[in-house]
Amino acid sequence: MAISASTVKELRERTGAGMMDCKKALTATDGDMQKAIDWLREKGIAKAAKKSGRVAAEGAVAAYVSADRKTGVLLEVNCETDFTANNENFRALEQKILEQIAAENPADLDALNDSVIDGKKVSDLVTEATATIGEKISVRRFVRYQTEGKLTSYIHMGGKIGVLVDMTGGSDELGKDVAMQIAAANPSAVDRAGVDASELEHEKEVLRKQALEEGKPEKIVEKMVMGRINKYYKEVCLVEQIFVKDSEKTVKDILGGEKVLKFARYQLGEGIEKKETDFAAEVAAQAGM
Repeated sequence: MAISASTVKELRERTGAGMMDCKKALTATDGDMQKAIDWLREKGIAKAAKKSGRVAAEGAVAAYVSADRKTGVLLEVNCETDFTANNENFRALEQKILEQIAAENPADLDALNDSVIDGKKVSDLVTEATATIGEKISVRRFVRYQTEGKLTSYIHMGGKIGVLVDMTGGSDELGKDVAMQIAAANPSAVDRAGVDASELEHEKEVLRKQALEEGKPEKIVEKMVMGRINKYYKEVCLVEQIFVKDSEKTVKDILGGEKVLKFARYQLGEGIEKKETDFAAEVAAQAGM
C-alpha cells in the first residue's frame, strides 16, 4: 500500500527513527502506526513512543481543591486557539464548571452537561460561550476525588499539564513535590501492582522480539526480558522513579511514611489530532488563485 509522507513524518516524530526506517516499518505493517512503532522497537531502532501522540488541541487543564483538601477536581476544557484559552470568559466558565463538579459530583460528562448552574444547564452555558467567544468550546473530561487523606493539585505552563494527587498525608511541600514529579515524569501507575496487565504483556512481547533480533540465544532471552522489565517498572511506576529534584533519591525515598493513594494527570489535547492547515494554500484559495 502507498504510505503518505505525513504518516512517515508522524512516525518519525513519535519514535525519533530515521525517515527511511519509518517508511520501511509502515510498509511492513500495512500502515498501522502502533504496529510500526513496535516493529521499530523490535529492530532496536526506536524507543517506546507515547500512545497519545503529539498534543494537538488548545484550551486548558484546570484544578480545584477544597480548603480542607478533601475534595478535588481535574478538568480539561478545549477550544480552537491558545488566544481563547487565555480569554477571561473562557477561564471564568472553566472555574464555574470546576466548582460545579466539586459540589454536585456528576457521574459522567452527560450528567455534568445536564446539571444546572444559576438556572442554566452546563451544556447551554458552553453553547453560549461558543457564541460569545466565537470559537467551539467543549468540556472534554474530568476526574473528581474525595478522600480521607490529603489532596494536592499542580498546573504546569498555565494549563498545558495538570495533576491531582491523593496522599495519606504529609506536608504541603511534599504534596507539591509529588504532583510536580507526576507532571514531569508521567508515570502510568503508583506502583507495580497498578501497572495494566495488558500493557505489561505487550511490553514483554516487544522486549522478547527485540532480544531475539539482537541475536541473543533463546535460553537467555527470558532473563534479559525480566531485567528490562525491571527497568520499565522504574520508568512507569511513580514510587520507583528517580526524584526529579534529587537524582540520588527515588520518589519512595521522599515519601517517608506517607503513601500515594492515586493520581490523575491530564496533558492538554493528548490523543486529539488537530487538522493541519497549509497556510499558503489557504491564502491562495481565499484570493481565488
